[in-house]
Amino acid sequence: MFDNIYMIAALWIGLAFAASLISIRLGIAVALAEIFMGVIAGNFLGVHGTNQWIDFLAAMGSLLLTFLAGSEIDPQSFKENLKASLIMGILSFALPFISVWLFTQYVLGWELHQAQIAGIALSTTSVAVIYSVMIERGLSDTSVGKLILAACFVTDLGTVLALGVLFANFNVWMLLFVAATVVAFFAKPYLTKIIIKKLGGNKVSEPETKFILLFLLLLAGLATAVGSEGVLPAYIMGLAVAGVFMNNKILVSRIRTTAFTIFTPFYFIKAGLYVSLKALFVSLGVIVILLLIKVFFKTVGVWPMSRAIKLNTKISNYTTLLMSTGLTFGSISALYGLNNNIIDQNQYTILVTVVILSAVVPTLIAQKFFEPSLKEMNSWGKKN
Repeated sequence: MFDNIYMIAALWIGLAFAASLISIRLGIAVALAEIFMGVIAGNFLGVHGTNQWIDFLAAMGSLLLTFLAGSEIDPQSFKENLKASLIMGILSFALPFISVWLFTQYVLGWELHQAQIAGIALSTTSVAVIYSVMIERGLSDTSVGKLILAACFVTDLGTVLALGVLFANFNVWMLLFVAATVVAFFAKPYLTKIIIKKLGGNKVSEPETKFILLFLLLLAGLATAVGSEGVLPAYIMGLAVAGVFMNNKILVSRIRTTAFTIFTPFYFIKAGLYVSLKALFVSLGVIVILLLIKVFFKTVGVWPMSRAIKLNTKISNYTTLLMSTGLTFGSISALYGLNNNIIDQNQYTILVTVVILSAVVPTLIAQKFFEPSLKEMNSWGKKN
């Protein structure tokens, strides 16, 4: 029966629907509920995310989430809070990266490059989770929400640079990819404005949406061709059109609806499938220690800075916990290590399990105990 693609699709959408009900009932982000359903499906229902079209839908989910998160970064707000975003983002990357690297190399006995992959994978902040939570709670347009997304951008930029500097093959194709990304960054806002002006409106064919998807897929294809990851340029492209999107909320709403209805459930459910409860129990001690190291050093980097820029204790706790999450770039980094024979399957399982737990545990604590109101999230911007 489950060789039938419609039945497979029905199963996955059924899992997504169940996740929506759980999310509404328990008052948690739907992304977390979808990850949970993935864990249940993978460990108890025999569901596997190895189907090619499921892989594509999940990849599109991560691509659109990353792009939309970048587009939420208000350029003017980013400039006004540049110092705070840079310091918070750099510390959020550097402290976990160095601490996990040293721990895995000198305590666990991993080889140098294996420890570096571990440090990179656990230094990330989850664009996908933070953006999903903020959109669901209506916090992405607040002053603190924009600050968090900007700091998240800096953190993940550090991750991308570390992965590139330590492991990338610098050749002609890599230079072509970098050049194409730079050109697209400056050209896309201008071209998007033209497309919206000439072809936009309430057209059924949605030419402006297709134009944005074309850009994303071309750059993702080029990134994959040079041995990088397709999701990496999406964040930069989102940042490039952030100013344009501020004046085109209807377009943003259409892309967001498409992403969250069709693509992101496959991404989050598939992420949950990577959690093997058997492997988790076997390596539970190492997993817990690595999770604690990541959260502790994220806290050391983010919480004092949050207080220094006059965020109150509740919002500082909320900001720190969200910045402690990991998913997209963390799993990408771990998978890069596995595919290039840098880490083995057991090390990969440990890292991915820690990454996914870091997406769930800090977010649940943040939502249940420290979630601020819209008024609180906007009050900081008025005071500064």
